[in-house]
Amino acid sequence: MKRFSKIVALLTVVAMTLTMLGGVALAQEKKTLNVWHLWTTESDANAKSFNIVLKEWQALHPDVDVVIDATENEAYKTKLKTAMAANEVPDVFFAWGGGFAKPFVEAGQVLALDDYLADGTMDRLLGGALDNVTYGGKTYGLTFIQWVGTLYCNKEMFDANGVSIPTTNDELLAAVAAFKAKGIVPITVGAKDGWPAMFFQNVYAVRTAGAQLSNEALSGASSFNAPEFVASAKYLDDLVKAGGFDPGALALTYDEAKMPFLAGQVPMIYQGSWLAGEIQDPTLSQVVDKVVAVNWPSLSDGKGDPNEILGGAIDSLMVSNNASDKELAADFVKYITENMSRESFKLGAGIATWKIDMAGIEVSQLVQNIIDFASKSTGAVLAWDTFLSCEAAERHKSLVQEIFAGQLSPENFALEMSKLQ
Repeated sequence: MKRFSKIVALLTVVAMTLTMLGGVALAQEKKTLNVWHLWTTESDANAKSFNIVLKEWQALHPDVDVVIDATENEAYKTKLKTAMAANEVPDVFFAWGGGFAKPFVEAGQVLALDDYLADGTMDRLLGGALDNVTYGGKTYGLTFIQWVGTLYCNKEMFDANGVSIPTTNDELLAAVAAFKAKGIVPITVGAKDGWPAMFFQNVYAVRTAGAQLSNEALSGASSFNAPEFVASAKYLDDLVKAGGFDPGALALTYDEAKMPFLAGQVPMIYQGSWLAGEIQDPTLSQVVDKVVAVNWPSLSDGKGDPNEILGGAIDSLMVSNNASDKELAADFVKYITENMSRESFKLGAGIATWKIDMAGIEVSQLVQNIIDFASKSTGAVLAWDTFLSCEAAERHKSLVQEIFAGQLSPENFALEMSKLQ
């Protein structure tokens, strides 16, 4: 009997040992994928979209631990640049294409994805989806939306104050004067972050210089020290001096500046199409179904094409050239971007860059407004800080901030920009 008990005990120990060894083996087989992005606000439509799709991918890959590291927009730029310099890039990371990612690609830090896209992936992307993530004929990232610069107007506030939605710059200035006379801040902007303020000069340049000349100057083919770019800064300077913005705009971040608009306290904000999702979210916004979206007003002198837009497909996910499992990382990027394209579109974050099935997808009237004017676009210009190289982009944003502060003339803005070329 004792002998039998010893045998049972021994078998139990062996079984436990095998179970433990099996668990160790499974643990050893589990892979880790490190992913960096910039969606720190859960209310952001792209954050919601990413989280929805991430859960789907994780369900399909239970053997993979996805470690997410999210950092706010401006801090993210610095963090990623630092990681690139130290050769400590995560497996997958969010990046803007254009001039932002170009030095990373040239330094050999980003994986060319072409070999991973030959499985039919390319056929599912819309034309132009990869223009801004292609360098030297190779694809280094996958986009998921095309963003569109949008003037959001609280129609309820406009109607209550007898003001018309502006279609020309003269009408915009008239609206500014009317709201200001009633003690209402006309336009909210988070100028402290730089890029929201930059949008205004950039879109004025779309009107004064046009998409072609703007893109030529950004690529170095023509000079910024030209009358058209002086004019873009002059229009912004006039808007600042007319009292278009909160006097404390330079102390406000993007997140701080959008709150009074969502609360129905400020009638206008010029932002990317991604804001539409938050505007229509009743848990965040008091202006649901009260806002209309329009393209930036045309110039009253008739110059410029009023259908051209600020925006484009540039938000992307990329893979590190040092990723521990490149095929796994590429699979992640393909799945996430394709499905985010659908979800982000549904949530009002932008226009899909993939061929998505529209059956059963309903969008708000606000998103439809954006689709309508974007579909008429005859040309587009990316936000300048994503087209320019890192140092030039930072200098550009600081120059626009100086215009907001009343410290830089339009002529000197154009001159200083030309020195960055």
